[in-house]
Amino acid sequence: MTDYRALLRELPAVDRLLNEPAVKKTLDQLPRRLVLQAVQETVASYRAAILDSSSDPARPGKINLSPEKMAEEAAALALRKSRPGLQPLINATGVVIHTNLGRSLLAGPAVEALAAVAASYSNLEIFLESGRRGSRQEHLEGLLCELSGAEAALVVNNNAAAVFLALNTIASGREVIVSRGQLVEIGGSFRIPEIMAAGGARLVEVGTTNKTYIHDYEAAVNENTAAVLKVHTSNYHIVGFTESVTTEDLSRLAHRNNLPLIEDLGSGVLIDTRKYGLPAEPRIQDSLAGGADVVTFSGDKMLGGPQAGVILGRRDLVAHMRKNQLARVMRIDKLTIAALEATLRLYLDEEEAVSLIPVWRMITAGPKSLRERAEQMTGRLAELFGTGNVAVVEGVSRVGGGALPEAELPAYPVAIDLQDGPVSAKELAARLRLGEPPVILRLQQDKLLIDLRTVDREREEELVQAVKKAWLA
Repeated sequence: MTDYRALLRELPAVDRLLNEPAVKKTLDQLPRRLVLQAVQETVASYRAAILDSSSDPARPGKINLSPEKMAEEAAALALRKSRPGLQPLINATGVVIHTNLGRSLLAGPAVEALAAVAASYSNLEIFLESGRRGSRQEHLEGLLCELSGAEAALVVNNNAAAVFLALNTIASGREVIVSRGQLVEIGGSFRIPEIMAAGGARLVEVGTTNKTYIHDYEAAVNENTAAVLKVHTSNYHIVGFTESVTTEDLSRLAHRNNLPLIEDLGSGVLIDTRKYGLPAEPRIQDSLAGGADVVTFSGDKMLGGPQAGVILGRRDLVAHMRKNQLARVMRIDKLTIAALEATLRLYLDEEEAVSLIPVWRMITAGPKSLRERAEQMTGRLAELFGTGNVAVVEGVSRVGGGALPEAELPAYPVAIDLQDGPVSAKELAARLRLGEPPVILRLQQDKLLIDLRTVDREREEELVQAVKKAWLA
C-alpha cells in the first residue's frame, strides 16, 4: 500500500517537467506562458487525484507519477490550449441545421462579402451619392421587401429579439391572444409566455393544446387587446385529433377588430419545400399575403444566412419598432449585414439559391448521389478497418434547427463496426472530437455512423485522414 503523503512528496515539480523533452519541444512552438500554465494545471490535477485517493488505501498505488508521462500530458494540454476556442469542424451527423455546431453554413458569395467588409471600411451608414448619413437597414430592406412582398423590413440580432421587439412595441401593458397549442419552448429556454411577459405584454391563452377554433379567439377580444399572435410550431408537430386557425382566417378576425396579427414563423422559408419532396412549411411571402401584419423569422435556419432576426410587415408598425429604444440594443453589425445581403441576393434566382446555399444543397441532395459517395468512402475506410467492418447502411438525416420536424431525409451513412476492435466506438468518437479538425458523427451502440449529407465533397479526403489519424493514435 502506498501512502498518499509519500506520493505528494514524489510529485514532480513544475521546473522538472519544463525540462522534460516533450515540454521543451512544445516550448519551441508555443508561448512560454501558455506552456507553463499547462504544466501547472497538469501538476495540480495529479495533486488533486492523490488527495482524492486519501480515503481509499488501494488507490494511491495506481497513480503513475512518471515525469515523462506527465510531461506528455502537459504538452498535449498546451497544444489544445493553443487552438482557438471556436474551431471549424466536420459535421458528419447528417443534421443539416445543427444548433450546437453553428446552424447553417454560409454560401460562398456570403463568405466573400463578409470577408471583404471585415477587412475594409464600408458605407455602413452613409449614402455614397449624397454623402449624407444613412441607415444600416437600407442595405437589406429593399431586398427583403422584394422577395417577400412586405411593405417594410427591420433586422435585429436573432428571432427571439424580433419577437420581443414586436411585442414590446405593439402590446406593452396590454393583452395578446395566442392559442394554447402554440405556447412553444425552443432551445435555450426560449418560451413564448416568458418572452411575452418580459416584453410587457399580458398573455391571453385560448383553445386547448390540440384544438383551437376561430370563436376561441373571438371570445377573448376586448378593449385591452393589443394584438393576436400566431406561432408556427416548427420544432414539433401535433397529429391526430387537431384543429387550428389559418393565417387568413385569423387576420380577418384581427382586422375586423382593428388589431394587428403578428406571426412568428421561427425558421422562415422563401422556397416551397413541397417541390423538393419535403413536408409543407409556411413561406414568408404566403404569411404576408394571407394577412399577417408582422412576420418574424430567423436568418440562420432555412434561410441559410447568418444569425439574425428578420421583421417584415406593415410600414407603420415597422416604423414604430425602429423608434423603440430597444432596437439599438438588438442592432446587427456590418458583418451580419454583408452576409445576409449576399444570401438574399441568391434568392432572386431560386435555382441558384438551391445550388449555392449549403442548407438547400444538403437538404435536396439526391439519394443516388449520397449512396455513391458513401460507397466510395466505404472502400477507403475498409483499407483501415477491414472489409467486413465497414458498410453502407440505410438511415435518416434530419433538417434540424427546429425546422421540419416530420421530414425524414433518406440517408446512406457509412457504418464502422468496432465491436471486436482494440478501440471502442465511444473512444474513437472522442478522439475524432479532439482531433484537428474535430469530427462530429453519430454513435450507435458499437458503430460509428458517418452521414455524408452534411459533409462537403471537398472535405471528404480531410475526413478520411482524420479518421485514420484517430484510429492509429
